[in-house]
Amino acid sequence: MEYNKNDEITLKIEDIGVDGEGIGKIDGYTFFVKDAVIGDMVQAKVMKAKKNYAYARLLQVLEPSDKRVEPVCPYHRQCGGCQIQSLDYQAQLAFKEAKVKNHFIRIGGFDKALIDKLMEPVVGMEHPWHYRNKAQFPVGKNKEGKLITGFYAGRTHDIIANTDCALGVTENKEILETILQVMNDTHVTSYDEETGKGLVRHILIRKGFTSGEIMVCFVINGTKLPHEEVFVESLKKIPGMTSIYTNSNMQKTNVILGKESRVLWGEPVIHDVIHRRSLEEINSGKDSMAKDREGITFAISPLSFYQVNPVQTEKLYSLALEYAGLTGTETVWDLYCGIGTISLFMAQRAKKVYGVEIVPEAIEDAKRNAKNNGITNASFFVGKAEEVLPDFYKNASDTDMLHPDVICVDPPRKGCDEACLQTMVQMQPKKIVYVSCDSATLARDARYLCEHGYELVKIRPVDQFGHTTHVETVCLLSKLHEAKHHVM
Repeated sequence: MEYNKNDEITLKIEDIGVDGEGIGKIDGYTFFVKDAVIGDMVQAKVMKAKKNYAYARLLQVLEPSDKRVEPVCPYHRQCGGCQIQSLDYQAQLAFKEAKVKNHFIRIGGFDKALIDKLMEPVVGMEHPWHYRNKAQFPVGKNKEGKLITGFYAGRTHDIIANTDCALGVTENKEILETILQVMNDTHVTSYDEETGKGLVRHILIRKGFTSGEIMVCFVINGTKLPHEEVFVESLKKIPGMTSIYTNSNMQKTNVILGKESRVLWGEPVIHDVIHRRSLEEINSGKDSMAKDREGITFAISPLSFYQVNPVQTEKLYSLALEYAGLTGTETVWDLYCGIGTISLFMAQRAKKVYGVEIVPEAIEDAKRNAKNNGITNASFFVGKAEEVLPDFYKNASDTDMLHPDVICVDPPRKGCDEACLQTMVQMQPKKIVYVSCDSATLARDARYLCEHGYELVKIRPVDQFGHTTHVETVCLLSKLHEAKHHVM
């Protein structure tokens, strides 16, 4: 049977796609239905039809799935930031575990029985709400001309007004409402993307979960915020407020932050601590961030890259350290090191750590963080990992640098460049610990490494982004002749 746009269908949802959409079939023809949950019986309208599949819009849930829950956020469907908030949290975790597993089988080409054997249980959250320590809120006007802030609706730049995101810290609401009130009182304008005029583009809010320190940064289409003293006086009364910035971005671009930032009030950085967790603590499923454990303190500026979920970051990095199996005698390369989060974690258990990152400001942060934590066995280099690593391999005389015991990588979504993978293979580390925010590119890179002398040992997903389809994964690979020593 052929289907056309605007056709209405009744459909049983039997699976979930990689972007969280419900999947169902009628006579072998596949439908993708956003906001439908596995197990739902739905009525939907076809929006785009192809030869073998169609995209449809959910009209009505006729029979809800036993995995369907009432979303906490009233803007859930409009916003699109939490693609699977209607899905029971345990079902979300099962979806993410299956997603990683399927990527290794389909993209990596690994045997299903092997992946089933090597895959460890997904690490979830005890309380998967209000976990984001950073949020960037666009500022604009609604159809009535009223100033608003919130989030963009899915695949658009239309702002859904919302000052109280269920994933963000609870302080966001008071901060945003204060800013909107002062903007109204002082007639400070919001930025208009279409005309390129207006001033305030975004409000960036960051919080240190362990310190309680809060940073607010006004991203402006100019060099100065009018009435800045009024904004400062209003905001500094909020408990935890530590740092108030402006950031200038006068480019007509989707990039949120510009390169120039200026402190209006308070400290130039806020702080957070990442503590080490034992495997027992990770497996317990508890979220509590005990402050009496050994940890690393990080200074965070507006431009710093820092994982947005500190509770799960502790679990993720502790797993990476566990997989590395450091005893104090090893040399480690940490590629795509950012502000040195994993590097400094590893340095407490290694002889020497070398970090590489393309962003100069991040490397300055990494060096500062090393100094502030009294860590002297970590060195950092600015550059692309795929360029810095081969260059050191060609020119370095230090045997430890040329042949490290462990290489840790935490690349962006696109994964590792092939030149970087080639050099990693040439350097012959005993172990490669791969931390990934995209299991599809992780599976691809793991296949390359396994074709060049390495073997998969362990894979474990970590739910860093509850209620979204994203998942972090940490993976251990070992040189073939070493692998038998690391399999547990």
